[in-house]
Amino acid sequence: MSRYDSRAADPASYRDRRSDSGLGAPPASASASASSRRDYDDGGASPRKLNLDGLPHFEKNFYHESPSVRAMTESEVDDYRLRREITVEGRDVPKPVKSFHDVGFPEYVLQEIKKAGFVEPTPIQSQGWPMALKGRDLIGIAETGSGKTLAYLLPAIVHVNAQPILDPGDGPIVLVLAPTRELAVQIQQEATKFGASSRIKSTCIYGGVPKGPQVRDLQKGVEIVIATPGRLIDMLESNHTNLRRVTYLVLDEADRMLDMGFDPQIRKIVSQIRPDRQTLYWSATWPKEVEQLARQFLYNPYKVIIGSSDLKANHAIRQYVDIVPEKQKYDKLVKLLEDIMDGSRILIFMDTKKGCDQITRQLRMDGWPALSIHGDKSQAERDWVLSEFKSGKSPIMTATDVAARGLDVKDVKYVINYDFPGSLEDYVHRIGRTGRAGAKGTAYTFFTAANARFAKELITILEEAGQRVSPELAAMGRGAPPPPSGFRDRGKGYGSSRPWS
Repeated sequence: MSRYDSRAADPASYRDRRSDSGLGAPPASASASASSRRDYDDGGASPRKLNLDGLPHFEKNFYHESPSVRAMTESEVDDYRLRREITVEGRDVPKPVKSFHDVGFPEYVLQEIKKAGFVEPTPIQSQGWPMALKGRDLIGIAETGSGKTLAYLLPAIVHVNAQPILDPGDGPIVLVLAPTRELAVQIQQEATKFGASSRIKSTCIYGGVPKGPQVRDLQKGVEIVIATPGRLIDMLESNHTNLRRVTYLVLDEADRMLDMGFDPQIRKIVSQIRPDRQTLYWSATWPKEVEQLARQFLYNPYKVIIGSSDLKANHAIRQYVDIVPEKQKYDKLVKLLEDIMDGSRILIFMDTKKGCDQITRQLRMDGWPALSIHGDKSQAERDWVLSEFKSGKSPIMTATDVAARGLDVKDVKYVINYDFPGSLEDYVHRIGRTGRAGAKGTAYTFFTAANARFAKELITILEEAGQRVSPELAAMGRGAPPPPSGFRDRGKGYGSSRPWS
């Protein structure tokens, strides 16, 4: 018998928040909950064989449709999804919610939402919350800055509050896997903010720092663990935690984790989690590798796409691409900074750690308030640099792609691609550091002859977002050689009405 069986039937062992909104209602039946996971709608993958011997039943269906949502006609639902660019797939897809009160969140969650100043759900939240609260697996595809973190964290808090409380030696109930420590830390900050009112404890598990404080958190018992795959496996193999209690699994930025080679680690972690868990799988893009992994981990999932699953940039970002010889890039950067520097935060991306340090050193020698962040820096130094950047004390930060997705700094006004990234996916995610949460942003990109193979796809992204494509870039997209050095009118500044002509 499982050591949780004796508590599973004891109502007093549950976090009883359900009287606030009725969110604690169990599924119609345990067998219905289990059988609902036997299909992967999108492609007919073979069903997972559920071996639930010795595992207690757990609750995961907490959604009650509000009267206002129930009153929406199919035509109104279609119009709303069309207007907010929401595409859905799956069986029995719930209607989207238009307001926070429509979701039926408990009052303590609504108070945190109000305190944060949010006006209405973002598209991914509007459709994702009802899906997640119904307890089904979920695939969410949305660009960076779309509000997806709260799309899975708030249902996670409701999920935790309906489960038996932790006993000594228990592992977490919610596990969130993230590709970078920066992203993991920022997710934990949100988990702490929104979980505090229900006394939900969370911790962040990542490499590059001493294990001691993380081990102590795990031993005390935490309901939510946010982790990078490598350090989590280390903790599991050292018996500092276990995944027997995990019933709510989130893979955030799954595409990025696969890009970084975490596929084996993800499989190893998931193999230790009970098979009837709820899994939420988030990605900004939908390449074949991401889809294949989803087929193996998710069953009978909902799928929600915001915008298009095709690669595209945030339309709130103005994009400028300047074709420039490699040797002129630093001069171009200084000229650009002279034109746009107004105290706003500016994020500059480099390809290499060495280049990052060299350009930062040169900028500081030339009097610019720049700091750098990359993977070779200690966690303490990275935290300090991020703090200086966020506070505005050092409004210019250079970075390698380690910060491209994990960084969530409000009010980054400009992103500069000093080096063009190695893929169009990384380009989209880099420039996605600006124009977040409804704000406008601007991205400048230096494009050299060495980047010519990306020209055609880059043009597609620019045109889809309604951005101007220069004749020189258009020619490169047709296979023409790049223009010779010095082709541009050097007297034209970046601050003009047509800054990149």
